[in-house]
Amino acid sequence: MKNNIKSLKNLPDESGYYGKFGGSFIPPQLVEPLKEIEREYIKAKNDPDFQKEYRDLLTNYVGRPSPLYFAKNLSTKLGGAKIYLKREDLNHTGAHKINHCLGEVLLAKRMGKNKVLAETGAGQHGVALATAAALLGLECEIHMGSIDIEKEHPNVIRMKLLGAKVVEVTSGGKCLKDAVDSAFATFINEYKTTFFAIGSVVGPHPYPMIVRDFQSIVGKEAKEQILKQEDRLPDYVIGCVGGGSNAIGLFHEFLDDEVKLVGVEPAGIGSGVGEHAATITYGTEGVIHGMKTIVLQDKNGEPNSVHSIASGLDYPGVGPIHAYLKDIGRVEYTRASDDETIKAFLELSKVEGIIPALESAHAIAYVMNLAPTLSKDKIIIVNLSGRGDKDIDYVAKLLKI
Repeated sequence: MKNNIKSLKNLPDESGYYGKFGGSFIPPQLVEPLKEIEREYIKAKNDPDFQKEYRDLLTNYVGRPSPLYFAKNLSTKLGGAKIYLKREDLNHTGAHKINHCLGEVLLAKRMGKNKVLAETGAGQHGVALATAAALLGLECEIHMGSIDIEKEHPNVIRMKLLGAKVVEVTSGGKCLKDAVDSAFATFINEYKTTFFAIGSVVGPHPYPMIVRDFQSIVGKEAKEQILKQEDRLPDYVIGCVGGGSNAIGLFHEFLDDEVKLVGVEPAGIGSGVGEHAATITYGTEGVIHGMKTIVLQDKNGEPNSVHSIASGLDYPGVGPIHAYLKDIGRVEYTRASDDETIKAFLELSKVEGIIPALESAHAIAYVMNLAPTLSKDKIIIVNLSGRGDKDIDYVAKLLKI
């Protein structure tokens, strides 16, 4: 689909497309409910009272702005570019997910819904949504694959303590893709009273746009902060990519600038089916969860099994805006393996005293290879999208600590 929008920041078009990707491929009974969500979101976006309430929560509840931290020790040890970390791990609930969850629950409440529903992989979206629902007085139901429930047990306990109902998904690969399937099935039956608060820039229009808009606060802050600290824009802006919410949250403000944008996918343990979740690298065009995008799929169009050491990245699709940015060459998408990720997880912990989420450690792994190849006057911003509290039991077991 031809797109005549001059600024990449103005996407999608009126039909919900980013170039040829995006759109809305959904059952007929969900067409009007999603149109209603789009209408109400546009109203809320232009409502000063809604925006004021949202901004007040970001400041006084989440703790924004999150710091842009110069990782001096890591920069010195690697001996190349200056590395800055956008500290989304310091947000209330420990990741970037709270940014869009508060917005989604505020929107659900505005629409008169009494319940929010979502999927989760690593559990950070589930925790953030349960937190927002508890704060704003709505019921919350989270669908989570049984493999991820075992890997991310601390987050499961947090969700339950916050009052959420956690539904264990035992079908398919028992991970994020299957949790999305399960949550969508519930939404089809409950859309009149329930708001589906999707956890990334994925799904049918208008969800990728809504989540992107709420997450764009990350890049807006980072741009202002780096201009204040360095008096210029960075050379590289980097984030991990599963569905892609943390990455596009950081990238969005820089899309029209002369800045190199890099998304880091999970290379897992190999290039075979079920050994990775590097969708953009190995995938093909297809439809998944109501959107046209790039998908890891078999010859019949069925999603392939995937693997990543990071539960939040083991998804066989990617947000349509990332598919578009890859298609036009605006963003470079690369990979980090499980082994590289663990190395980065340990390195940042020991060198900077910051334990990152395994998702974020994929981006750190790429930076550890990139920074030494650059001169000392170059600047990198990497989105430290979450903290690693949720992962320490899993890593300890993996490394036999």
